[in-house]
Amino acid sequence: ITAYGAGYINQDLEKIVGLQTDQPFKRAIMPFGGIRVVEKSLEAYGYTIDPQTHTTFTEYRKTHNDGVFDAYTSEMRKARHSGIITGLPDAYGRGRIIGDYRRIALYGVDFLIKDKQQQLSSLEYDVMDEDLIRLREEISEQIKALKKLKSMGASYGFDLGNPAVNSQQAIQWTYFGYLAAVKEQNGAAMSLGRVSTFLDIYIERDLKLGVISEAEVQELIDQFVMKLRMVRFLRAPEYNQLFAADPVWITETLGGMGVDGRPLVTKNSFRFLHTLYNLGPSPEPNLTILWSEKLPTAFKQYCAKVSIDTSSIQYENDDLMRPEFGDDYGIACCVSAMKIGKQMQFFGARVNLAKALLYAINGGKDEKSGEQVAPPYAPITDDYLDYEAVSAKFDLLMAWLAKLYVNTLNVIHYMHDKYCYEAVEMALHDRDVYRTMACGIAGLSVVGDALAAIKYGKVKVIRNEEGLAVDYEVEEDYPKFGNNDERADTITAKVLSDFMNNIRKNKTYRQATPTQSILTITSNVVYGKKTGSTPDGRKAGEPFAPGANPMHGRDSKGALASMASIAKLPYDNAKDGISYTFSIVPQALGNNDSAKINNLVGMLDGYFYDTGHHININVLNRETLLDAMDHPNRNSTSFR
Repeated sequence: ITAYGAGYINQDLEKIVGLQTDQPFKRAIMPFGGIRVVEKSLEAYGYTIDPQTHTTFTEYRKTHNDGVFDAYTSEMRKARHSGIITGLPDAYGRGRIIGDYRRIALYGVDFLIKDKQQQLSSLEYDVMDEDLIRLREEISEQIKALKKLKSMGASYGFDLGNPAVNSQQAIQWTYFGYLAAVKEQNGAAMSLGRVSTFLDIYIERDLKLGVISEAEVQELIDQFVMKLRMVRFLRAPEYNQLFAADPVWITETLGGMGVDGRPLVTKNSFRFLHTLYNLGPSPEPNLTILWSEKLPTAFKQYCAKVSIDTSSIQYENDDLMRPEFGDDYGIACCVSAMKIGKQMQFFGARVNLAKALLYAINGGKDEKSGEQVAPPYAPITDDYLDYEAVSAKFDLLMAWLAKLYVNTLNVIHYMHDKYCYEAVEMALHDRDVYRTMACGIAGLSVVGDALAAIKYGKVKVIRNEEGLAVDYEVEEDYPKFGNNDERADTITAKVLSDFMNNIRKNKTYRQATPTQSILTITSNVVYGKKTGSTPDGRKAGEPFAPGANPMHGRDSKGALASMASIAKLPYDNAKDGISYTFSIVPQALGNNDSAKINNLVGMLDGYFYDTGHHININVLNRETLLDAMDHPNRNSTSFR
């Protein structure tokens, strides 16, 4: 948090200040996560690590990465190497923890330190067991982190000890909290939370007092967002391949309804969206609209307009999540809801369920290497696949995989707490935190289609000389997920629920509540490369569909049918999120701007009414994407 002095872009022009290091885009090393990861990342950019740093973190200070691999079993290593469990946060920061950065502006750091000191005093019991000892140490680390946060603010000339007194300070104080978090940790997703409506309270007061103009307010928000867009971490090439370049997922949650029936939309909700015009479209911060049928019509229409113009907004179902999380929750990473300052997540990446289906057919052997990864049992030897026989084997395989997966995550998060604790983020939480263990599925639609092909079509097995099933011929057509066909949709939803029920049977670290996501927005290409041919007709190495999407080209009944299939996936068994990436050409929405906006609003209302959870809207032509690939440095406004 205090490793670098103050950094500026242009101090004379900046209204909101603060960089991760002392220069724009200069990337800090974060060796507590793993020194080998840092060294590989530096080498990729032509740098070598300082010898003393290498010595410190190889001889004197153990890292998270070292701890994890010391504790991994041989079975965990095999599963990780084969890719049936992959993307694990054992070589990078886990992220998906949202500090309540608003507390700094509201209370000031001095009050927060006193509160943490009182929390520490409240934990003096007769019996000091492991849980109590760990919590006392963690709160002590939180207090130290808050003091460092205050020192960091002082380096820029601000006293964070006191509450913010105006809108500029409220934004600055809030940003400094987030800045401290990204200085301390390089988590896979470092969400901002839900700050826009909170900040609007300060802004409205200043507007009424006449001490700031609307143009000046928008400038503050623009500069705040500009700083968020500049957050960068030193990443290894493998990370960039898995997550498609170098995302941070700085999610800010906008809109939603209060539990008392009032909309939580403010002028500041519009201002955050308007940055996509002033600064141009961007994936960061990840602006997420909590959608409700009861949101103000003008806000719905403006969201639709911004989606059509920029393809930079995602939407989640507030009416579905509010009963579970209340009205003060944010989105961690892409789709995962959590109560701000009261809940955290143990991020778990995902299992490759399509590969698991191939293991079920091959008796636990990997279809690419032939290695025995899962426990050995009799493979399926018939020339044509039988649905009941495959389902029985798949049930066994899922039970094994779920247990191994949870045990692997337990190892990772035990070591992350021990060696790479998120002190400042957790300092902005209550003392007693509700924890979830976020498991995930890759390849759901592949599995759903494969099982539908086996049940309703005819699938012939092709084996190599060793008798390993390596390819499949689909000889008869079959119902496919994404066409609002109950046959395929029911199978796909059952797979999701069955795996979640297997996850629930296993003991989790720190009594975390297990959850599940269907989430591969960016890594579906990597998962596909690791997976052989599947019984749905997909060939070895071909990408999976992203998240919960139908496989590309198989949703032949149109957008509404595809949305209907995805809305059937049960949120109760996927409370970590059901990710859906939706693309449509502008002409399909209507003949003029007004029709396009109203039609998109209607589609969103209908999808969420049917209990769809999430949708990422892209409104663009294929030619736009091809042009962007050929000319990545062209001004983004020319693509609209």
